[in-house]
Order: sequence, then structure tokens, then C-alpha cells
Amino acid sequence: MAERCTARIRRLEPADLGAYKLLRDEALRRHPEAFTSDHESEQGRSPESYIGRLGRGDPLGGSFLLGAFDADGNGGEKLVGSVGLERETRAKTRHIAWLIAMMVQPGCTRRGIGSALVAGCIAEARAASGLQMIVLSVTASSTEVVQLYERAGFTRYGVLPRAVRIVEGRRERYFDKAQMLLTL
Repeated sequence: MAERCTARIRRLEPADLGAYKLLRDEALRRHPEAFTSDHESEQGRSPESYIGRLGRGDPLGGSFLLGAFDADGNGGEKLVGSVGLERETRAKTRHIAWLIAMMVQPGCTRRGIGSALVAGCIAEARAASGLQMIVLSVTASSTEVVQLYERAGFTRYGVLPRAVRIVEGRRERYFDKAQMLLTL
């Protein structure tokens, strides 16, 4: 059995964006089917381009990035996982937020880090003024990830067939996305 999560979960700050960018680029490269963004388009973005995801200007809360930090062996910490929440900005949908960009560094999976990130995300969402629902889209064939969300209380409400298209030379692959929600 793998060791359980000892990572510290906290909100990311501007100083963490370089580490976030490295983690994100690696996740996009390793798991193209899991994200609607692609590695080729995103690798040229600067770490600072993600500053809006920190949600620092949102007085109601509900937009943020959380990170999982593990000991780096030198007395410091390294970012080994992340998840984001993006609250809708339109008046009629401000009660909804999207869970986005869930990722855990290879070698750190199966330690409960993903579960800890999702639990932290839900706790932060519950503290946001007027937020009532979290929705997400997850690759339907990623059974373990779908089950992680179900254990956290999310339920499926639909599937978007062929939501992600990956072209590799002359070959095309398609992946369905399961649509899930959690009422707070």
C-alpha cells in the first residue's frame, strides 16, 4: 500500500506560479486526453499569465488555485499537485464554479493527494459567499479520477461524447467527458 498524503494543501500565491506552470506543462504533455488545453499551445505562456486564476480580486471568493506541497528533501517544499476553482462571473450564474486543472505529479499519485486537493477545494468553495454548486468535466474513461470525485460527493449529470480530439499525424483519437456536479 502506498503511503498516505503528507502534503500540505494551501492556496497558491504569485510566487508559486513558476512551479504551477512547470506542473501544468508536464500534466498537459503526459495526459493530453485529460485537458481541453494542449501542451503545444500552452507551453509558451508565462507563469504570470495564470495570475487571474488566483482569484485575488474576487470579493465574494470562489476563484482560486490550491496546491499540494510536499517536502523536497532539502528542508523546503515542492509543488506536487494542484486544483483550481473558477467562479462564474455573470450575475445569473455567480452561484456556480468550475473545478479545473486537477493534477498530481507522477510519483505522487495514489497517496491521497488528489483527494486532499478536492476536499480543500470543496471547503474553500463552501466559505465563498453565495456559491451553491461546483461543476466539473472529467475524461469519462479515467475511472479512478471519476471515482475520486464520486467519493467526494460529486454526481454525474451527463456525458459529452467526443469532447476532446487529439490528432497525432493522420490518426485521430476522441475522448468523452463526464459532466459532474456537487451541490454545496
